[in-house]
Amino acid sequence: MSRTGEEIPRAVRVRIGGRVQGVGYRYFAVRAAEACGVTGFVRNLDDGSVEVRARGDREGLESFLDSLRIGPKTSGILEFDVLEIEDPEAFHGFGVRY
Repeated sequence: MSRTGEEIPRAVRVRIGGRVQGVGYRYFAVRAAEACGVTGFVRNLDDGSVEVRARGDREGLESFLDSLRIGPKTSGILEFDVLEIEDPEAFHGFGVRY
């Protein structure tokens, strides 16, 4: 927390592997981010995994990550790697990047 008592936003980079492309995972992530008050983006990577970068308060990010670990019913998550990062980018909303 900052000196004013406000929680400082955290940023994470998440890499999700498995059956996560072509199953609606990115759009699932957008809906989950909006529900949790998280900003950032999601995108497919060339290796078949999905990358998420997200910012938010601790509670919002934890809820968001819990949702991402489950994914849509059609997904099959085999890898889930979270790295806390220092990300100076201030996101406005949450969207899909191509």
